Amino acid sequence: MDSAADCDLITLPELWTIGVWSYDIYYESSEPVQGETIARIAEKARKVNAYVFAGSIIERDGDNLYNTAVMLDPTGKVIATYRKIHLFGAFGSREKELMKPGKELVAVKTEVGILGLSICYDLRFPEHSRKLAVHHEVEIILHTTAWPQVRLDDYRATCHVRANENQCYLVSCASAGFNRGNPLSGYSAIIDPWGIRLASAGLYESVPKADIDISEIYKIREMLTLHKDRVFEV
Repeated sequence: MDSAADCDLITLPELWTIGVWSYDIYYESSEPVQGETIARIAEKARKVNAYVFAGSIIERDGDNLYNTAVMLDPTGKVIATYRKIHLFGAFGSREKELMKPGKELVAVKTEVGILGLSICYDLRFPEHSRKLAVHHEVEIILHTTAWPQVRLDDYRATCHVRANENQCYLVSCASAGFNRGNPLSGYSAIIDPWGIRLASAGLYESVPKADIDISEIYKIREMLTLHKDRVFEV
């Protein structure tokens, strides 16, 4: 995180502390939002004076587990949590078996923009991003993921489409490397409201950076009036 010390907003991948495929240790690795992982990230947020989208952790609440994303402000305060709504159950994934789904979309207003939270498989469902953009007036969709490398083309294309169709920025942080022998996508990206990539990682670990200008969203929406011309409601 020190390499991003000059940034206002930092993002981390999905379930980065143990790896998304480590199903056998999900329960023993689970913790409350106020647990050690987020406490340590809070220290880093204070140190670099930045908002941190801490990726997701396996949250334990009673006997239930959730794939939970956590948003912290520059003082290290937790300002939003989001429990993943769309759980994945294909291609050997046990997420749907081991975890409970969240029930609510989450957006939070900050000094860097109105942020909407999204985790991995959520990206596949256009209604998720559209509701964030329309009902919550989100300006930046923050997406944390451990997308498999075999479906890298799907991931990259869908990130661009979600930004473009909602005319907002999308910042996606993806795990890279391998977890339990499974290759992960990498290619974290920062995409503008035209759907144009401002910065991208590759297959290997790196820290892409870009400047985001929130005013550009509203200029683009005046030029191409997608939101005003929309006929179907979500």
